[in-house]
Amino acid sequence: MDKVVTSLAAAVADIPDGASLAVGGFGLCGVPMELIEAVRQSGRTDLRVVSNNCGVDDWGLGVLLAEGRITRMTSSYVGENKEFARQYLAGELEVELVPQGTLAERLRAGGCGIPAFYTPAGAGTQIADGGLPWRYGPDGSVEVASPPGEVREFGGREYVLAEAITTDFALVHAARGDRHGNLVFHSSARNFNPLAAMAGRVTIAQVEEVADLSPDEIQLPGIFVDRIVPVGRPAKRIEKATTRSRPPGTSTEPAARPVAGPTEGSAARPAEGQVR
Repeated sequence: MDKVVTSLAAAVADIPDGASLAVGGFGLCGVPMELIEAVRQSGRTDLRVVSNNCGVDDWGLGVLLAEGRITRMTSSYVGENKEFARQYLAGELEVELVPQGTLAERLRAGGCGIPAFYTPAGAGTQIADGGLPWRYGPDGSVEVASPPGEVREFGGREYVLAEAITTDFALVHAARGDRHGNLVFHSSARNFNPLAAMAGRVTIAQVEEVADLSPDEIQLPGIFVDRIVPVGRPAKRIEKATTRSRPPGTSTEPAARPVAGPTEGSAARPAEGQVR
């Protein structure tokens, strides 16, 4: 029952070339960077990755992409990764773009044993009609296009069939985990991590802390997790920082909290031991 692995290299050692990976994270939040780096150091290539996006040029899945280790991405967002866009348009990378909610549900369905489901997202578009460019040729022509989807009508509305996603492995990040594989996530870092974990046949979770968890706080049951790797508190990146100038003369010290007193027309509360 003890799923703790002390080495990142050992945790990813059996991931082969050509493996499919579900990877948690959203933008740069909740990204299992230490596991991604361990995969990079292992030299694995020809990877087929399912993740909301592909990090940025020098961080997250972007480090695998920059070295040409990824041959196919299933994502909902290209994001700030210019190399992702360049490889896609140059025909070096196959990309299946999926509506974000559909991607989330396809991962969840894979973990629940649901083979497919109908969704209104994409009905009446190329998601349903087919023809979305998955891979370009060197001359800019479309070498691989999405197939048409199965469309049915329910209650007078069109729905498109979306197939579940399962992968060979999943890499996820959690704030805490116990030795049984139960996980707790921190705030928005939860994002795609539980869904990716559910979809992987072998799920590897890096955690900031290994600790005992009470049943009430568990957010992902250990049945979905095969290995736990403690990594401490990793460095966190901000994808795009937005700030504004402080008005001149504004103090950086927090304002003092006003002390509440008796309002006009009311009597102050007598001190203990006094008689009104």
